[in-house]
Amino acid sequence: MFSPHDLGTVQNTRRDPGTNGYTWIGRVAIVGGCGHVGLPLGLAFAKVGIRVDLIDTSLERVDLVNRGRMPFKEEGADELLPELIDSGQLRATTDSARLRDAESVIVTIGTPVSDFGDPAIGPFDRAMDKVLAQMRPGQLLVLRSTVFPGVTDRLRRKIDEMGFEGMDLAYCPERILQEKSLIELKQLPQIIGGVGPDAAERAAHLFGLLCPKVIFVTPIEAELSKLFCNAYRYINFAISNQFYMIAEQNGADFHRIYKAVREDYPRMKSFAKPGFAAGPCLVKDTYQLGAFNHGAFLLGKAALEMNEGMPYLLVQSIKRRFDLRNMTVGILGMAMKANNDDPRDSLSFKLRKVLLMECKEVLCTDPYVSDPRFTPLAEVIDRANLLIVATPHDCYRSCEFPQPVIDITRSVCSPMPVNGMVTNMKTQPEEDFALQRTKLIFS
Repeated sequence: MFSPHDLGTVQNTRRDPGTNGYTWIGRVAIVGGCGHVGLPLGLAFAKVGIRVDLIDTSLERVDLVNRGRMPFKEEGADELLPELIDSGQLRATTDSARLRDAESVIVTIGTPVSDFGDPAIGPFDRAMDKVLAQMRPGQLLVLRSTVFPGVTDRLRRKIDEMGFEGMDLAYCPERILQEKSLIELKQLPQIIGGVGPDAAERAAHLFGLLCPKVIFVTPIEAELSKLFCNAYRYINFAISNQFYMIAEQNGADFHRIYKAVREDYPRMKSFAKPGFAAGPCLVKDTYQLGAFNHGAFLLGKAALEMNEGMPYLLVQSIKRRFDLRNMTVGILGMAMKANNDDPRDSLSFKLRKVLLMECKEVLCTDPYVSDPRFTPLAEVIDRANLLIVATPHDCYRSCEFPQPVIDITRSVCSPMPVNGMVTNMKTQPEEDFALQRTKLIFS
């Protein structure tokens, strides 16, 4: 089915699983199995007939999963999880000794970055020491989350020193859009960075149960592929944010420009909207790529400065139009992105810190993120003098806002002049304004 001896793309021709599913693959164990990467992957494997153990240190999450309840939002998982738990195909546990029962062990622990943006290899090493202590010769070990380039080959040397005969190692990066795992695992090709042809072939057989094709590269190429993907997206967001600030500072409507340059012009279809570019991967991976290149990553540095500085730049822009000192400001959305319940590294919290230095009071609300500091949406709308859409959840589109609303994504509100400035109000769609202007010009 797969031949990794020549690097490149191989179309999947997986054989029919038969009535018993893909039992010939053997049991799969996923370390970090109740997290955002591990749990959806476990669901996908269990759905095609593989028995899956989810190994996790969080007793709370393990208990939740074993009761058939998802600990976070994932499209299609709420119905699938209880079905797989009841069938016995999937189980969660804190017992790492279960690793020995698996044919394949997938680790969803990556290398974090320090407060200074440098890769922190120590936590990864300590985690892998615990994993390897429970493994046996002959197993397949797959690294799934972001690792610093060179870590896979470094781990291979450690495995050899420990005498794990016949243990294969591969880096198979996850490139899935959060909440869309069960969909994209079936749609996207899987990059395979095997340490040797045998490891590459075993990893391809495993992930070939899910994906349409695999792409064989070397381990360091696979590691860089993951970093390149996230850094590229992060830089694109920074470009849009920079353009937004240029337009705003010069009295131009960025979103009219955005619509104009993309309409019937295919070369600008990838032009992103402005907004808070956040989350646990984009920033971290941009830092790691810069560290790997010994700090010589000027585009990455500029993107970090632009994106991480957006809350401050936005507040400075608002201060030129509103006297915030006696105002109560409401922040709509605290998750890292729209319609999501993950607050990790969300820039909404940085916006809150900046506003606390400028405003009389700051109120925060989010329908998906639970936090005792947050205020119900109705109360925020009732009490705030000004609203800022930090995370454009779809539910905000149906709200009526009596006060000015700042929405740089233009996803929730449409533009309306207020006291001599262009802000956003819940009025008619932007397309209606454009149509009215066209009628005035050509009528």
